[in-house]
Amino acid sequence: MEFLSYLISGISLGSVYAIIALGYTMVYGIAKMLNFAHGDVIMIGGYVSFCAMFYLGLPSIVAVLMAVVVCTVLGIVIERLAYKPLRSAPSLAVLITAIGVSYFLQNSALLIWKAAARSYPPVVTGAVKIFGGKLTVSYISLLTISACVVIMIGLTTFVNKSKMGKAMRACSEDKAAAQLMGINVNRTIVTTFAIGSGLAAIAALMYCAQYHTVTTTMGSMLGLKAFVAAVMGGIGLIPGAMLGGIVVGIIEALVTAYISSSLANAVVFLILIVMLLVKPAGILGKNVGEKV
Repeated sequence: MEFLSYLISGISLGSVYAIIALGYTMVYGIAKMLNFAHGDVIMIGGYVSFCAMFYLGLPSIVAVLMAVVVCTVLGIVIERLAYKPLRSAPSLAVLITAIGVSYFLQNSALLIWKAAARSYPPVVTGAVKIFGGKLTVSYISLLTISACVVIMIGLTTFVNKSKMGKAMRACSEDKAAAQLMGINVNRTIVTTFAIGSGLAAIAALMYCAQYHTVTTTMGSMLGLKAFVAAVMGGIGLIPGAMLGGIVVGIIEALVTAYISSSLANAVVFLILIVMLLVKPAGILGKNVGEKV
């Protein structure tokens, strides 16, 4: 039963990575850029929900809605001020800007909330016991996994069925051609940032509720691992983000349990290196030839 317990823990953690990775993969798939400030948007979402519950005494559902609104607006502002002027700039300029935005958000958070970790209020308490009480699964783990599945299904349906989703897929294929067909490329990219940033707030709540803490540095590692998950699953692919997140979460949980917690991150990144050498397009990605 121990293995099953570690497996469920890994899937729960992986679900958080998957939700975050969706933000990376959507922005990359449509805007063809890596938003390395995404991890710090997660951190802001964690602190907003913390303040809503701890200082204002609001219910967790209201706190997460507030965090989603704040992170969505923040994502739109970042895109408008930092990334839109660089739409036609070299990728290196965009990358440096993303790192700059990341440092700005992290240091702003340090000024407001300081470096000390804060104890995150409980969101869901209790657990369910199965197999005659031999296996205990917390409600927050079940909630996290369920939220990931619902978000995955909802986002896939949105992208495949809605008018905006079709516009996103068109921009992903060819932004110039999409614009010629009457699609507002700027609005489509802003919507993508808004959705990714809103999902970051949900992931922040799930992570902080599981580990009962929020820090100004948590966004960096969460963002990095979610990026690993996106690349491992196939960056630009929504199902790949979920699969990559679950795989990374399970690997981290099993290595922590059976080898060493200090080696968990190293093993995750080592597997990423092997993946890039063997199948650089990711688990679900396809190698596409490029005409020159």
